[in-house]
Amino acid sequence: MELKTDTILITGGSSGIGLEMAKQLISLGNTVIITGRDISKLELTKKELPSIHIYQCDVSDSQAICELHAKVTADFPKLNILINNAGIMRAVDFNDTEYDKICDEVDINLNGPIRMVQQFLPHLKKQPESAIVNVSSGLAFITFPTAPIYSAAKAGLHAYTKSLRLQLKNTSVKVFELAPPKTSAPLINRANPNDEKNNRMPTMEVPKVVAVAIDSIKRDKFEILPGLSKMLKLAGRFQL
Repeated sequence: MELKTDTILITGGSSGIGLEMAKQLISLGNTVIITGRDISKLELTKKELPSIHIYQCDVSDSQAICELHAKVTADFPKLNILINNAGIMRAVDFNDTEYDKICDEVDINLNGPIRMVQQFLPHLKKQPESAIVNVSSGLAFITFPTAPIYSAAKAGLHAYTKSLRLQLKNTSVKVFELAPPKTSAPLINRANPNDEKNNRMPTMEVPKVVAVAIDSIKRDKFEILPGLSKMLKLAGRFQL
């Protein structure tokens, strides 16, 4: 894909990897739309990037996604790329986590992208060339006890993305997966800051992760493993 005159929707686009994607994609001449749950953050992003388009949406809310689809496809009928980036990461101790909070990460990190794809897929299939980019994680490939729900949800997203790619191989929709390593994005800081194993992991700067992702998408490289993610995937094959 050229990524020059595309119309791109990014969930979780007001911070971290999503925001950096928006910046770099705008600089290439694309029309970029972002979503997020916090309207104040979206408005701050709009001030920073006046050409960006903002829509409030919670990807864990099916009705909100339906409303987003109706608005965005009406306003941007040439929308042809969906980037599922919204995510949360929490340190979870199964001994004391409240029952009603245990599945939040699954709802956002796994169910959210599935809902978004199912809602937007008919529109994307009508475009001459289109793409879905699911942002998983290097932690999808290994056991990470500090954030077990996060890594489980991302593992599910990895498996889902592979199946989606196979089912859509004869359509106009290309399916990519970006599995970042630990980055400087705010997401990683929501896990336990005192976890020694996590703190020892090298950090890859977000602009570099996004630059690798964009270059890979341009070259139709469907599984994107920046930095240490290649090693994490390999290590996961041997981890007990």
